[in-house]
Parts: sequence; C-alpha cells; structure tokens
Amino acid sequence: MAARRQALRLAAQALEQRLNADCSDHLGPQLPCHCGGLAQYHGRHEKTFASVLGPLHLERAYYHCARCQSGFCPRDRALSLESFSLTPGVLRMTASAAALVSFEESRGLLHELAGVQISTRQVERAAESLGAEIAGEEREQVERVGEAVPTMYLGMDGTGVPMRPQEVAQRAGKQADGSAKTREAKLVTVWTAESRDEQGKPMRDPGSVTYSAAIESAATLDTSPVLSDFAQRVFREATRRSFTEAPTQVVLADGAAWIWNTAAELFPQATQILDRFHAKEHLSKVGKLIYGDSTESKKWTQLRYDELDQGRLSALIKALHPHAGESKEVKDCIHYICNNRRRMRYPRFHTQGLCTSSGVVEAGCKVVVGTRLKRAGMHWTVNGANAIIALRCCKLSARFEEFWERRANQLKEAA
Repeated sequence: MAARRQALRLAAQALEQRLNADCSDHLGPQLPCHCGGLAQYHGRHEKTFASVLGPLHLERAYYHCARCQSGFCPRDRALSLESFSLTPGVLRMTASAAALVSFEESRGLLHELAGVQISTRQVERAAESLGAEIAGEEREQVERVGEAVPTMYLGMDGTGVPMRPQEVAQRAGKQADGSAKTREAKLVTVWTAESRDEQGKPMRDPGSVTYSAAIESAATLDTSPVLSDFAQRVFREATRRSFTEAPTQVVLADGAAWIWNTAAELFPQATQILDRFHAKEHLSKVGKLIYGDSTESKKWTQLRYDELDQGRLSALIKALHPHAGESKEVKDCIHYICNNRRRMRYPRFHTQGLCTSSGVVEAGCKVVVGTRLKRAGMHWTVNGANAIIALRCCKLSARFEEFWERRANQLKEAA
C-alpha cells in the first residue's frame, strides 16, 4: 500500500511539473467574459485539486472581470476542473459512491479504495450538483432508448422521504398532531416480461427495468390544459421506452386513485391491472383483524386468496359482508375490491399471458428511494432529495455511461 501511494505521488509530481511549466494558458492581457465584458489577466494563481493520483497543486493563468466581479482560469475550463476542485475522474467516482451510500460513507470509500481525500461536504456538493444536472437533462432530452416489444409494462408508486422541518412546515401529515415529517417521492418504472418460466408464466426480462422519480405533485386542476409535473415525468419515461408503441400496454400498480387517474389520462388504451400482491395484502390484514393471528385466520384468508385468483369476486365480497359492521377496514376492503373489479380479472389476464403481480414497482421504491434516502438520521431538502433520486435513477437505469459521455462532449465544446 505504501509503495502504491509513493508511486501515485511521484506520478502526481510529474504531472504537476509538466502542467506548471506550461504557460500556454496565458492567452493575452484580456479575454471575453461570459457577461459580455472583458476579463483582465491577473497573474498565475495556485489551487489544489483532488485527483486519482493524489493532490495536484497547479498554477494557472487567472482572469478577472471588473464588470461582473467574477474570475476564471482557461486551463480549468480546458481540463474540466471548474467545479468542486475535483478532476473528472474523481468527480465520477464521487457520484458513483454517493449514489449508493451516504455522503460520509462515500468519503470513506473514496479514501479507502482509491486513496482520494476529499471532505464529506465536497461529496455532498458534487453529488447534488451532478444529480441536479441529470434531473435537468431528464426534462430536456427525451430520446428513445429502446424499441417496443409485444408487451410492455408501466408501474407507478409513491413512498415517503424524511424531510427537514422547513420543508414540511404548514403541511398536513400522518403525525398524531396532523403535521408531516415526510414528502412523497413518486416513481414511474417501465419494464418488459417476454421471458417465461417453466410453467409458461411471464417473467421480468433482466436489464429491462428503468426508473424515473422525484418529489413532485401528481395533481392538477380538472380545467388545466397542462399535465401535472409527475404526469409529465411518466409521459417522458414512456416515450423513452416506446411504451405507447407496444401492441399490448399494461399499467400494473396498487389501488391508489392518483395512479389510475394518471394512467387513464395518459394511456387510455392500456390494460389496467391491480397488482395481485397488494390485493392479497389487503385480505391478509382483514383476516387478522377478524380472527387475530390464528389458524382460523390463515384458513379464512387462504379461501379469500383462492376466490381472488379464480376471479370469484362476488363470492369474495359476500364473504366480507358479514364482518363489515365490525371495522372500518373491512368496509374499506369491500370498497377497494368494488372500485377495482375490472382491474382484478386475473383469470382473463393470465389467459392473455400477462403479469398480474410484480415486485418491480414496490422494489423500485425501496431500491431507488428507501435504501439511500430513508436511513436512520437522514433528513432532506426537496432539492437535495430530488438530486440524489435523479442520480440513482440514472445509475439503476443503466444511463450513467451515456450521461458522462454527453457531459464530456458538452464540456469540450464549451472549452
């Protein structure tokens, strides 16, 4: 380890000497500034950058504009060193680490695995800035990333993100006093399931899942001609994946009204399926409410499962009715089934070769949001959470490499 550090330090010193001996970045007494004024040359300024070789102490020609009171170094632009005092290689490693673990853990991993020493605050600033870049690009660039297949699935879901007090002030929530501690991140995911298991049932195709998510509203006025922010996100992801070009389009989700409203608004031609796992979850809870955690409860619940799987919804509702006066939960379950009957035609969906239950959407909320943003002690701003969510979606959807290629090309053109 000591030999490796020494070798890297020697390489860093050699690079320092070469760059500091090159004064070609002095481009004259003055240069145009982005504000339209002229920036004057103010000598060579030293700055330390974190690189994969170790700290680099570089001297660069510095230009300052009196008009806008800002300065810049042509060499920083040419080498893509303008942000965060990190070289492009370290910046990319930082983004990859911060997409997976906390900022503090990312700092430790960078030091342990790559010998890079940067502060937790640098990790946070770099990750959130890059995430905001990715989020902006997601809104602006809606390029198709794949062709439609015979059947495509789209799911939506939401999960709470713990927020800082100022982000939930005056907001109604689920706390005992009616206040809120979280904001809901809404997620859309698209996938395919052309593969079949040994019984011929559809299986999710490996590598087919993509995600897009943010803390944003799915609501809009009925009279508004503009889609809600989340509906626009759903439409963009569906366009990227050619969802609406598939011969068979399926929206598979739980029973939340906002999901089906969004689906009906954007994809009226799609088949709507209530995730069978969620339906059974409701029945299981009702069984425990009625009979407790007993053998009778399990037997009763299994009978309801069988009725659900066989499409015998009238028999299922009939079995629930005698208990409707016992609790609000039983009444709610009956309404749940009645409101979603056409989405619960499971025998018909199976005959058509469609998935009726998938962990993709629920797992997406855990993978994209839960495992990174809902850890003990974490509290977020909306902007910070959305930046990290965008970063994770980019990584998990296998779009990270494309983002870095586009970013490198844009920086080259700007230089």
